[in-house]
Amino acid sequence: MSSIQLRTEIPGPRSRALMERRTAAVPRGAFHATPVFLARAEGAVLEDVDGNRLLDFAGGIGCLNMGQRAPRVLAALREQMEKFLHVCFSVTPYESYIEVAEKLNARTPGKFAKKTFLVNSGAEGVENAIKIARAHTKRPAVICFEDAFHGRTLLTMSLTSKTHPYKAGFEPFASDIYRIPYAYCYRCSYGLKYPGCAAACAQHLEDTFKRVVAAESVAAVIAEPVLGEGGFIAPPKEFFRVVQEICRKHGIVFIADEVQSGFGRTGTFFASEQLGIEPDLLVSAKSLGGGLPLGAVTGRAEIMDAPGVGGLGGTFAGNPLACAAALASIEIIEKEGLLQRSQAIGKRFEERARGWQKKWPLVGEVRGLGGMCAIELVRNAETREPADAETKEVAQYCYEHGLITITAGSYSNVMRILVPLVVSDAQLDEGLGVLEAVLASVAERKSAALSRA
Repeated sequence: MSSIQLRTEIPGPRSRALMERRTAAVPRGAFHATPVFLARAEGAVLEDVDGNRLLDFAGGIGCLNMGQRAPRVLAALREQMEKFLHVCFSVTPYESYIEVAEKLNARTPGKFAKKTFLVNSGAEGVENAIKIARAHTKRPAVICFEDAFHGRTLLTMSLTSKTHPYKAGFEPFASDIYRIPYAYCYRCSYGLKYPGCAAACAQHLEDTFKRVVAAESVAAVIAEPVLGEGGFIAPPKEFFRVVQEICRKHGIVFIADEVQSGFGRTGTFFASEQLGIEPDLLVSAKSLGGGLPLGAVTGRAEIMDAPGVGGLGGTFAGNPLACAAALASIEIIEKEGLLQRSQAIGKRFEERARGWQKKWPLVGEVRGLGGMCAIELVRNAETREPADAETKEVAQYCYEHGLITITAGSYSNVMRILVPLVVSDAQLDEGLGVLEAVLASVAERKSAALSRA
């Protein structure tokens, strides 16, 4: 039996009624990708308030690698709720916070002494990583990358690249932030082609020290090993090797933002492992909490200890329930084969998507790492003009036919896959079938229009 079961049109009457209430009560700036209101969920299946069953290819924007309501997570939460809900680690500490820190210290890349500080979200993790790097280096400047997304707070919004809707109208931004091109090979900033380019974009960091900001003024370079909101772009492996070497040469802290790419999403615990990165600081969140809000900064012990006593903190940071969920989530990844499952999902998606790419010029590029995969849609295969309107149409068709997806990319033309890693092969194929149907429809309509012209 198919997982997608539609009893009403999407959105249904109850979802439409709730959307009217939402419009009256919630500011328009609080964006929603679909007009579907949720009633319950299990694994990779969602049920809306109208009784429709839909497949979830968004995973709460990457927060549910272990699936909705994972049994180990629910059991851990029930056990913790019988003890206490909140006391604040800064007032009366508790063991589960230390256990999460120990797990992350052991699991993050690098065979050196590490320490971990827990926070509430990815953006808060990035904020604290920058604070720690500045305290350690006694330098002010931060270098980030084009097409990056690091959050929506003042500092993280300043680090984020995409202007609309994230930055426009919210100026002024934080100071001493400088941006350089990422290894976006499909749209190379230098007009070069890989591998003949010799990683020119990575070497550009040295040029930045000569022409933009002095190396001795730079506290940190921060990057997503695989761009998230920027379009699921995985760079050539030598890119970060060069960047990391340059950072070490100049005493600059290298920060890996693994908020979206961590906890099995790419087929390893962290994407850094596949790209040869041993970051000085690593920021994690999203699937760390198994559905609850939790983030972390993990890094070299001597760097993490740079802020003075009381320099790091937060009332709810490392909440006991979130810590319990995190320990269960890590156990699921370790014991239930989710790393291998992520690799299998990525392979299955790529094989099917390569077929789409051969048939339809609309599919400009197929890319990603493990289960963090995407297609970039273009109007013209030669000019690579972004197909943003077509991407919006694809996403709408998907939810209207029972598949929840989210888009990405600086040009809003990327369909990304963040399906929970517990998805079955049958469910994955069913969801990809919906995506294939709309791609075929849009591509054929475009082809017919060109023929008439």
